[in-house]
Amino acid sequence: MRPALSAKYARRTRRAIFTRWEHTALATQEGRDQVTAPERIRYTSEHEWVLPSGEGTVRVGITDYAQRQLGDVVFVQLPDEGSKVSAGESMGEVESTKSVSELYAPVEGEVVKGNERLGDEPDLVNTDPFGDGWMVEIRPADPAALDRLLDENAYRQLTDQD
Repeated sequence: MRPALSAKYARRTRRAIFTRWEHTALATQEGRDQVTAPERIRYTSEHEWVLPSGEGTVRVGITDYAQRQLGDVVFVQLPDEGSKVSAGESMGEVESTKSVSELYAPVEGEVVKGNERLGDEPDLVNTDPFGDGWMVEIRPADPAALDRLLDENAYRQLTDQD
């Protein structure tokens, strides 16, 4: 007789997870309309995603590839609102059952918002990395810096090398 699936595993399997091969699908709960990712989404070589979120800000999180490499996320440390961040520099940490990884700023700017839900629900990084598992919003010092980040094809090539 097979053991029953854990509630956590069952919850994960009920979600459509964004993969590196499905650039247009954002993680959504089963039964809801699927949201498409704008082609403006960009990536870093450190496996963060960056998406303009309006009003001169960008939303940042880690990719599905990154969360799968980390395993179950148990804690997320984010920078304080108002903090200045520099592109390529550490701005936080993501702790999983396997390791602790740095969260890097994709652009220079000011942190305008952190995802407070991650304090109580760090597993959102695993279950919805491109949706509710976002980490911070940053107001870039130079909005054109987004154009220097990786597009979908370049990120796919990077992850294919791993």
